[in-house]
Amino acid sequence: MRTAYGVETVRAAERELMARLPDGALMQRAAAGLAAACADLLGRVYGSRIVLLIGSGDNGGDALYAGARLARRGAGVTAVLLAPGRAHAGGLSALRRAGGRAVEADAAEELIGRADLVVDGIVGIGGKGGLRPEAAPLAAAAERSRAAVVAVDLPSGVDVDTGEVRGTALRADLTVTFGTHKPGLLVDPAREYAGVVRLVDIGLELPARPELEALQHADVARLLPVPAAETDKYRRGVVGIAAGSARYPGAAVLAVAGALRGGAGAVRYVGPAGDAVIARFPETLVSDRGPKKAGRVQAWVVGPGAGDDAATVAEVLATDVPVLIDADGLRLADPEAVRGRTAPTLMTPHAGEAAALLGVAREEVEGARLASVRELAVRYAATVLLKGSTTLVADAGGGGPVRVNPTGTSWLATAGSGDVLSGLAGSLLAAGLTALDAGSVAAYLHGLSARLAADGAPVGAHDVAEGIPGAWRDVRG
Repeated sequence: MRTAYGVETVRAAERELMARLPDGALMQRAAAGLAAACADLLGRVYGSRIVLLIGSGDNGGDALYAGARLARRGAGVTAVLLAPGRAHAGGLSALRRAGGRAVEADAAEELIGRADLVVDGIVGIGGKGGLRPEAAPLAAAAERSRAAVVAVDLPSGVDVDTGEVRGTALRADLTVTFGTHKPGLLVDPAREYAGVVRLVDIGLELPARPELEALQHADVARLLPVPAAETDKYRRGVVGIAAGSARYPGAAVLAVAGALRGGAGAVRYVGPAGDAVIARFPETLVSDRGPKKAGRVQAWVVGPGAGDDAATVAEVLATDVPVLIDADGLRLADPEAVRGRTAPTLMTPHAGEAAALLGVAREEVEGARLASVRELAVRYAATVLLKGSTTLVADAGGGGPVRVNPTGTSWLATAGSGDVLSGLAGSLLAAGLTALDAGSVAAYLHGLSARLAADGAPVGAHDVAEGIPGAWRDVRG
């Protein structure tokens, strides 16, 4: 499992480690990892032109010491000092001894235009807000240039703890981060600025509980339900799907498609799209008598394509089994009924739906995804899966690490894909996974299925559903 820790946790771990190491040893470890990453990116160090953008913090020191290592290998290294009187003295001296040079910022744009590599050491992990006015032109020059850009620990101008970008930030091709991932490197919009992220181990001892965690194949494989030899379809779990309407029958079909591939032993469908569901999936158990008379289920999915059927949403919320609420169900659900449930609840809004639930603009949710998913989990006392370019899952009440989904593709932004995700997650709930695990595993498989199905080309929601078994096998393999 990949984990991420916030600024204060990282700084505390660094202080503890520095107390046990010789003076400057920790910075040298970071600089060695940074120099190696830069060399790998360049391919050929000798004769290359490297520009270091140096602020007043320790990130500038890391960059200067790394620049010294690269200069000793034959690179032409120039440090642009944004705060000449406050640049790291030891790093600057090391660079000059290795044959590098330092200039002030007024000469930077021409140097960046001729560079092969630009190293962003402007702002450290404690930076807040966008770049200051004197640094913003350097970010623009780096984006215009042909040079590859490497960020030291994080791209300057992004918020490391939240993933927010509140002004101008420098966009990197590669971010070399030290000791652990930071939340802002895994959560959009900041993640977009980080490029490829390379983690350098510098020996930090971190607490067991991170701020963020991202499942990987092995984690998902351990959570997937696998029936034993004596298990029948009912013991595997039965998921109920209350979805679709005369206007949106396809939502029901797609939710059932996801559910049939999610590990439960049977799928019960209730709603007005029964004929469409049976025509596509004859194995579905269809009823037109409402959730109460549909038969026993271990979990419900309610809301995809439901239109204005508030009565069905209320009926499902009154049950004592886990419930997933999506799409129209989010709009129709009584907040008090959601908060008052004793069985687990999983809400799966996209940014627009989350904004409506929070009473804010969509842009506010998209710019502050981490804060938004936590606030929803607190406000509704429910596990919340916030869909989007970075899908996040926060446990009920907002406590514990937030899960960030590492799979997916931009081709997944297609009509009906959320309905497939709802059915898949609901099936995992019925199979016995917790709401946090069901949401996280469903998002992982859903994103992986889309990635495998797309392979660089457009896909539809039905392609994603049909690809779930392949993603499942990929994970278990």
